[in-house]
Amino acid sequence: MSLILTFLGKGGTGRTTVAIASAKKFAAAGKRVLLVGQDAGPALGLMLGALPTPDPQYIEPNLQVVQLQATVLMERAWDEVKKQEAQYLRTPILKAVYGQELSILPGMDGALALNALREFDASGNYDVIVFDGVGDQSTLRMLGLPEIGSWYARRFRQVFADSDLVKTIAPFIQPVASAVLNVNWSGDLFNQPTTQQATNSIEQGRAAVADPTRVAAYLVTTADPLAIATAKYLWGSAQQIGLTVGGVIFNQGTDPDVISSDFAPLPVAVLPTDPSSSWQPLLDALPDFSQATQAPKPVAINVGDRKVALFLPGFDKKQVKLTQYGPEVTVEAGDQRRNVFLPPELSGKSITGAKFQDGFLIISF
Repeated sequence: MSLILTFLGKGGTGRTTVAIASAKKFAAAGKRVLLVGQDAGPALGLMLGALPTPDPQYIEPNLQVVQLQATVLMERAWDEVKKQEAQYLRTPILKAVYGQELSILPGMDGALALNALREFDASGNYDVIVFDGVGDQSTLRMLGLPEIGSWYARRFRQVFADSDLVKTIAPFIQPVASAVLNVNWSGDLFNQPTTQQATNSIEQGRAAVADPTRVAAYLVTTADPLAIATAKYLWGSAQQIGLTVGGVIFNQGTDPDVISSDFAPLPVAVLPTDPSSSWQPLLDALPDFSQATQAPKPVAINVGDRKVALFLPGFDKKQVKLTQYGPEVTVEAGDQRRNVFLPPELSGKSITGAKFQDGFLIISF
């Protein structure tokens, strides 16, 4: 398993520079590193002095680089879909449709990029994957897909099972499935090979994003007030998908105290304002990324005290909306919505109070 590291912040704050420097730092320490560029533009290649390709290529010892191309990823994913179809469907219907014919629908590039990261991680070829993404809400929505997918699977599974429709068609499912598919489907449809495989993949992704030893983000900002405000907003939004933000990288700054109060309790690393032609000064100034585990957890559940604490920096109580539906609590902050699944000890208990204190939303049951 790899450590997947990404950077969040306003455009123009130097995220790509920081990503390259971070990849070089890990590689110099002997780690097997993959630098993944999501933007298909020329910036990454120009900064590296090497043209990235859709497949990982070495650019220096221990360091490979790949530039994601949505069309190529789509073609490869479509080939896999057709393989799955041929495995489970007696008469495949997609064999006449080719990946090269398909256009990329809006939002699909994020899902394709996430799947590429999953495959790179699963390959076992890398100790560290540095993802140079868009660095804004798009990146957070991409990394939040497993959390959202898990909620849909969990909720709609029960809704579907309890519906009159299922009770009506259940007696017909097994003979029809046996006639059409290459597998015998009976009992719980959500426990069949195809759906179970997808569910397992979603849960693995969800667990990885919630584990700072597996996935972590760092904020990148300058002294520009707009850059600082954007970084704070993305910090709080990252907590909503369960992503740990390990610290702040202050680019073109001189004194960490200038922004430390805005991002407390996160540590602030200051990059040199006028680096030489060598990357070494940047590498030396980067934070210790292994310390991301020391950052406040996005959510903490205390069963004994009957409390759930969500860390939502960058927001105030007027920007947070709290609702409860059955075994889950829904928290809205900014443009993000998070569904917190309660443990059995708290499931079914009503909320008795909530307060916003020092960036934490503390919910009592």
